[in-house]
Amino acid sequence: MATEDHDTVIEKELDEIKSRAPSVDGLKLIACVPMLVSASITKNEYKQLTANIQFPADYPHQPILVQMKSKHLEQKFTDKLEKICEDEAKKWIGGRQVLVILKFIRTFLEENSLCVCSEEIVYIKRELIGESDEIKLKQKASQIVIKVRQKNYFMNVNISVPDLYPKHQIQTELIDTNLPDLLRINFMAQAKELARQCVTPPLLKNSKSAALFEHKPSLKVVCNYLIRDCVKRYPLENCPLCKKHVLAEDPENQLKGRKNQIERVYCGHLFHNGCLDTYMKTPPFIGGKKCPSCDKRIYHEKWKVSAEVMENRWAHKQAKQRELEEVVDFLKD
Repeated sequence: MATEDHDTVIEKELDEIKSRAPSVDGLKLIACVPMLVSASITKNEYKQLTANIQFPADYPHQPILVQMKSKHLEQKFTDKLEKICEDEAKKWIGGRQVLVILKFIRTFLEENSLCVCSEEIVYIKRELIGESDEIKLKQKASQIVIKVRQKNYFMNVNISVPDLYPKHQIQTELIDTNLPDLLRINFMAQAKELARQCVTPPLLKNSKSAALFEHKPSLKVVCNYLIRDCVKRYPLENCPLCKKHVLAEDPENQLKGRKNQIERVYCGHLFHNGCLDTYMKTPPFIGGKKCPSCDKRIYHEKWKVSAEVMENRWAHKQAKQRELEEVVDFLKD
C-alpha cells in the first residue's frame, strides 16, 4: 500500500508539472516520467543549464535529488547550485518539490547575473586580490567593484558585466586613483582595447586569425592587466637607467620638473624623463636605442627621429662644446 501511495503522489505531481511548466518563462521540459524529470532552464544563451531531478524512495518525505549540467556555466558553479537546491528542497519536505525547485533555479539565474563569470571571479580573489585589497560583487547590477593598492598607490574600478557575457565585452570605469595621469589614461585605454580584442574578430576577414577567431571571456584578461601588470607593478619599479624608484614614494609629493616626469615606452617600462632624454641623445645610436631592462627597441613620440639624425645632432653638439673649451683655454693663456 505504501508503494502505491508513493507512486500516486509522484504521478499527481508529474501531471501538475506538465500542466504548469509551460507557463514558466525560460523553462522547457525535456522528460517528465517517474524515473526522471529533466528540464532546460534558460535566461539567455550563456545563462542556461539542464536540471535532472529524481525522486528518492521515501518521497515526499525526503528531498529530491538534483543534478545539473551546462555548456557555458562552470562545473564548480553548477555543483554549488545543486547543493543550494537540495537545501532548498528540504524546506518543502512533505509537499511537492519539483516545480518549486525549477522555479527557484530560474530565479537564481535571474538574480545572480555574475554566475556566467564565476570561475574568473574565483581566480581574481585567489590570485590577484591581496590583504589590502577589496572586491565587492553587485549581483543585481551585474557589477564588480575592485579596490587595489600597492605601497601608497591605489586604483578603484567598477567593472560592468553585460547580460550576454562573454559574447559582449566588459565595461571598465575608473572610480578613483592617485597614479599619475599618464599611467591612468594609458591603463584604462589598454584595458578597453584588451576587452575589445576578446570579442571582436580581426579586421582582415580573410586572414587565418580571423577564420580561427572565437569569443573569449574578457574579465580575467582585463583584471590581470589592471591589477597584476599595472597597479601591483609600477609602484615597485625602478627607472632602468638611474635605478631609483620611478614613482615618488609619496604620491602627494611627486617630484616636480620635466626631468623627474615619468615616461612610458612601448615595451611597458617606465623611465624618468631626464634619464631617458640623456640616454636617447648619447651614443651608441646604431640599431636604435634599446631598453636596458628587456633589450627591446625603444619607441616614443618624443624621441622619434632616426638614429642618423640623432647621431649628427650629438656630433654637432660635441663639436660646439670643443669650440667653447678651446676658447676658454685660449683666454686662460
